[in-house]
Amino acid sequence: MGKQYLLAVDIGTSSCVVTVFDFTGKVAASWTGEYKTNYPYVGYAEQDAENWWQVICRGIKILLEANCLDPQEIAAIGVDGTSWVCLPVDKNGTPLRPAMLWLDRRAQKQADWMKEKVGEKRLIALNGNPVDPAYITPKMLWIKENEPKIYKRTAKFLQSNSYIVYKFTGEYSQDYSQGYGFHFFNIAEGCWDEKIAAELGISTDLMAPFFQSHEIVGTVTSQAAKETGLVSGIPVVAGGLDAACCTLGAGVIRPGQTQEQGGQAGGMSIQVDSPLIHPKLILGYHVVPNQWLLQGGTVGGSGTLRWFNEQLGTSEQQLGKERGMSPYEIMSEEADRINPGSDGLIFLPYMAGERSPIWDSKARGVFFGLSYEKTRAHMIRAIMEGVGYSLLHNLKTAEEIGVSTEALRSVGGAANSHIWTQIKADITGKVIHVPFSDHATSLGAAILAGIGAGVYDNFEQAVEQTVHIQRTHYPNEKNNQIYNKYYQLYLRLYEKLKDLYGQLDKLLGRNFNEKQKIHNCT
Repeated sequence: MGKQYLLAVDIGTSSCVVTVFDFTGKVAASWTGEYKTNYPYVGYAEQDAENWWQVICRGIKILLEANCLDPQEIAAIGVDGTSWVCLPVDKNGTPLRPAMLWLDRRAQKQADWMKEKVGEKRLIALNGNPVDPAYITPKMLWIKENEPKIYKRTAKFLQSNSYIVYKFTGEYSQDYSQGYGFHFFNIAEGCWDEKIAAELGISTDLMAPFFQSHEIVGTVTSQAAKETGLVSGIPVVAGGLDAACCTLGAGVIRPGQTQEQGGQAGGMSIQVDSPLIHPKLILGYHVVPNQWLLQGGTVGGSGTLRWFNEQLGTSEQQLGKERGMSPYEIMSEEADRINPGSDGLIFLPYMAGERSPIWDSKARGVFFGLSYEKTRAHMIRAIMEGVGYSLLHNLKTAEEIGVSTEALRSVGGAANSHIWTQIKADITGKVIHVPFSDHATSLGAAILAGIGAGVYDNFEQAVEQTVHIQRTHYPNEKNNQIYNKYYQLYLRLYEKLKDLYGQLDKLLGRNFNEKQKIHNCT
């Protein structure tokens, strides 16, 4: 038989998904493997990059064997990964230290130094993004200052997807969609700014060569074939940022189209055909060439409900077992019985600080309006609404520079909840289309592989062939009016609490510029 499959590798924050698609976008097989995140000190978040590869190898072997798939039938491989991962490797491509994740905020001192040394306005004008310790540049400087021996041995700085592409092919790559993590990356021209890099004390020799996300970097080596169960010679494309691949997998390929992300983290991605900069939002290249994504990235996505399920969801878990349902389905049913606005209960979803548009590492989650008549169902719905408010906050921020959208395409685990999706439609006042939500990110990576290998002639053909809308949610005008009032209170709550967050950190003895042990790792 000839080629009939595309293999996608999705490197997420807590797990990796390996998926085989046919050329119509149908899932032939999928496997998920988790890996450990270490939080050794306050503000630190690290993973062993070699463990990513080990999980991927195991997953591919399981998929091939369990589904009787012939690796000879795989036309190409696409890889996507999380943003702002800082991974130094030596001349042999071996990681020199654990990868620093987007959650890692230890480099506050270095971020502050960048603002003083170069100026935040200059950096935003060049790179289109705020100076924040979550980005890669401050992390590079942290390594240079605190681990000079490692920095000196570094041959290249890679991200999650580029490291896995290297493991497949033995070739270094830097896709454009991940370039925004470096503040010496010119977001308009798509190149490194040597002058700014020099002012920051960083050599661009440490950066890998640029590739479009659908360009073939190399082919599967004999060693990688041995470790994964694949065959050598399969083309591997550069891939890209998970949010950008997810946006492609949702069918966003034209300016104005918008993807709403309902994964562990939340946010939105609006496609624009010029580099429009807002200092409180995120700007990066789309995996579609010569297009950009104006993004809002939040900490509070479906992870907020996951936290509730793990800590307080015992009854939902038990009822789910009895009824043969997911506890999240049970929680959606409970939330559906509560009035819009949760009868005055508001949740701030800042469970690990917050990214756009407030950029506050000290922010924390808050329930406001608890009273004796409130139930668990009220808390569940308030969590869903809080995530909806954070989405609206980002959309409203984008409107400040003239960027708006009429409809959203919702993907990720939260999109499986009809009530949660309807809540978001009612809060934002936007029509929400839901395509094949569970595998949108992986599908985007697969589409890139298919275009690179010539399976599809272009992005339009690929999306038409693979992306299909399952359902559509229309906003309820009455509910939207209710939510507009609560949204204003939501905004005021953060402003009232902003200084108190800092005082709370002082009481806890937290200082992101000092190593401070914490007691648990997950």
